[in-house]
Amino acid sequence: MAGLKTRVVGVVGGKKSGKTTTIEILTRELTSRGFRIAVGKHIPDAGFTIDTSGKDTWRYVQSGAKTVVAVSLNEIATIEKACADLSLNEILKRCRGVDLIFLEGFRELLAEDRSVYKIVVAESAQDVEEAIQIFEPILAFTGSYAPSNAHPRIPYLNVLIEGKEIADLLEKVVIKPVLT
Repeated sequence: MAGLKTRVVGVVGGKKSGKTTTIEILTRELTSRGFRIAVGKHIPDAGFTIDTSGKDTWRYVQSGAKTVVAVSLNEIATIEKACADLSLNEILKRCRGVDLIFLEGFRELLAEDRSVYKIVVAESAQDVEEAIQIFEPILAFTGSYAPSNAHPRIPYLNVLIEGKEIADLLEKVVIKPVLT
């Protein structure tokens, strides 16, 4: 699984900091270059479900099914129940056939794993200082707070203006070393 992990980038930051926007911009840029992208999103809300009450897939789960695969003309959705404490490897196994996996959130899992590069979406100097202590390795900072000298080896790139530059960095440091 080590080879797979080298193609993973965690995007971390506070709630409403711009993590989703960062991933949208980078996904758009990298797919335009021909790369296949997967995204894993951590949703910490205890009552959240992707399923809709009363629909057939919901009814199957209510009757005891642990996995339901829903297939339409345009997509396949897999609903798995009782997946509370997945490891990072178990999450990544579900993302097959791609060149890069973005993980949004998963703060604790990403803090523990030093083989996964992180992009930190910062809103304050405190966010930057905390990230430097918790997350390693950090590929870049982005977000509404632009640190002047957060760390000499970690660039700040405003994803809204410099999305191509962050994509270049991802391609050079994360994607290409694995593909070659």
